[in-house]
Amino acid sequence: METPDKTYTETLEALQRSGNLRNLPQAGHRDKWMIRNGTDMLNLSSNDYLGLASDLSLRDEFMKGLSERDFLLSASSSRLLTGNFPVHDELEKMLACLFGRDGALVFSSGYHLNTGILPAVADAHTLILADKLVHASLIDGIRLSAAKCIRYRHNGLTQLERLLEEHHTTHHRVTESIFSMDGDQADLQKLTELKRKYDNVLLYVDEAHAFGVRGRQGLGCAEEFHCIHDIDFLVGTFGKAAASVGAYIVCKKVIREYLVNRMRTLIFTTGLPPVNIAWTLFIVRRLADMQERRKHLAHISRTLREALQVRGYTCPSVSHIVPMIIGPSADTVLQAEALQRHGFYALPVRPPTVPEGMSRIRFSLTAEIRKEEIEELSNNISAYTD
Repeated sequence: METPDKTYTETLEALQRSGNLRNLPQAGHRDKWMIRNGTDMLNLSSNDYLGLASDLSLRDEFMKGLSERDFLLSASSSRLLTGNFPVHDELEKMLACLFGRDGALVFSSGYHLNTGILPAVADAHTLILADKLVHASLIDGIRLSAAKCIRYRHNGLTQLERLLEEHHTTHHRVTESIFSMDGDQADLQKLTELKRKYDNVLLYVDEAHAFGVRGRQGLGCAEEFHCIHDIDFLVGTFGKAAASVGAYIVCKKVIREYLVNRMRTLIFTTGLPPVNIAWTLFIVRRLADMQERRKHLAHISRTLREALQVRGYTCPSVSHIVPMIIGPSADTVLQAEALQRHGFYALPVRPPTVPEGMSRIRFSLTAEIRKEEIEELSNNISAYTD
C-alpha cells in the first residue's frame, strides 16, 4: 500500500513532466510593475483593471476622510452575530440604489458568493443549465448544491433553448458576462429574452470581470445592455476593477432576506473588516467618473487583440482579458519565460484551468498600461506556429 507522501510526490512529479506544475510566484510589486531578481517587468497578469490599487492620490483622499467609526481592522465575527457594522448597510443600500434594485448583499469573496448562493437556492427539484466555461467557483457552487446540472456548449444558445424546451421543471441558468479565460462575453440580451419566454426560469449572471469596466457607470455588461432588471441573481466582485476585496449580489429583497437565513458561507464566515468596506464604498461612489480609464482600457485591449490576430493567433476575446492560445503546456511556459526576459510579466495558464491542448498566456490588461507598452509587447510576440 502506497503512503500518502509517495502518492503526493508522484502526482507532483507527473505535473512537472507535463509542464503543469504550479508554484507561488516570488516577486515584489510597485505600481504596474512586478519586480523579480531586481528586474522590473510590466505586470500583464493583474486583475486591477482600472489601475486603482496603486493610485496614491485615491489612497490619500480615502485616508483623510476615513472616520474613526470605520477604522476597524476586523469585524471579529459573523455578520449575524456582532460583525455587521453601519458601513456594511451603507454599501448595500448604495449598491441597491445604483442598480435600481430593492436588495443587495455583500460577501467576503467571489468564491464564497458562488459556492454559497447556488446551494442555498437550488434543491433536488432544480435543474441548473450552466455555460461550459463558467468559472471554477460557479462549478463548485453547482457541485455543492443538490441540483441536477447540464453544461451547455459555450455560448450555445440554440442548444440552451432546446434544453429549456425539453425540461419542464424549475430552472436556473448560470453564466458569466465576460469569461475569465477567453475574454469573450455572453449574449445577455438573448439570455434575458429566453428567460422571459420561460417563466419558470431564473437567470444568474456573474459580472466579476465586467464590474467597473463596462457600462456608462461601470456597473457591468448588464448595464451596458440595459438588462439589469431581467437578471434574478446579478453578482460581481470588488477584488478586481474596484481594487478592494469582497463580492456582492443585487436582487429582489425577498432573495436577499432568504440568503441571509440560508446561505452557509455568509452565516458561518467572519464579516469583512469595516475599513475594507469603507474603501469599497469610497471606490464604488467614484466608478461613474472613471469613463476615461474605461475607454483607454478598451483601446489598448483592441490594439493587442489585433496584433495577436496579425501574428496568426486565434483570439476570441472582446474585452481586456486577451488570451494568446498556444496549445502545448511546455511551449506555453517557454513563451512566457521569453516574454519575462524581455520585461513583460505574463504567466502561462495550463490544465486543469483550461482544456488539454489549449494552454495559453492570458494577458490581463489594466488602464495603467500605455499604448506604447502594448506596441512594444506586440513586437516581442512571435508568430504562431502549429
